Amino acid sequence: MMVRALSADWLKIRGKGIWFLAALGPIGLVAMQGLNFGLRYDYLMKSYADDPWGGLLENVLFFVPIALFLGITLVCSLMANVEHQLSSWKQLLALPISRTAVFSAKFVQAFLILCVSCILLTLGTAGLGLLLGMGVEQMPYLDLLRIGFVQLFAALPMLALQLWLSLTLKNQGLPVSIGITASVVSMFAFQFPNWMPLKWPLLAYMGPGEAKVIGAGLLLGVVIACAGLIHFNRKDVD
Repeated sequence: MMVRALSADWLKIRGKGIWFLAALGPIGLVAMQGLNFGLRYDYLMKSYADDPWGGLLENVLFFVPIALFLGITLVCSLMANVEHQLSSWKQLLALPISRTAVFSAKFVQAFLILCVSCILLTLGTAGLGLLLGMGVEQMPYLDLLRIGFVQLFAALPMLALQLWLSLTLKNQGLPVSIGITASVVSMFAFQFPNWMPLKWPLLAYMGPGEAKVIGAGLLLGVVIACAGLIHFNRKDVD
């Protein structure tokens, strides 16, 4: 049943700009670092002479949570607006398909879209490193994969919260405001205590306790998603 709902959801987002948004974040982040290294190439390559790939990943790393939280917010909001703008919730939920399947399909869809963004970030960062003359032999393949995906796993609580709010509130002002605020605040995440979820994406990549942080992100994400599902199942639709 969820597969049927997911198939329909892929059709609904055609021409809505969601795929463009999913590509814009990682491409913009890589382009920004390309400009950064291009303008300060000699200085940065000298500073990271011992580990140029590590230096590139470090410069990309601190901007990933900002892009991730903002991307989660906009993807969830745009997906929800497909239903809200057409006032199609009653027609959708009148079909022989459970609300659980509808909610679950949208969660999986949002997660997969963000996974595509993570893949583009990995490929873009690898390509930028090669353009800057960093050797293929030293390319840290695992770290290139980790820089996007482990932060996404740690950010699952934000994804669950944003999807919950976006689907249940017709006015997207509150979820968008929360998402933008989280994106801005995440710039100062290193000053936060380790138990704060806004710091988890960075901790999931560079520690301490990477595995525990990823586990906490997955667990809290599931808890929030379950709470959102219960509310969505009980809520009257317009």
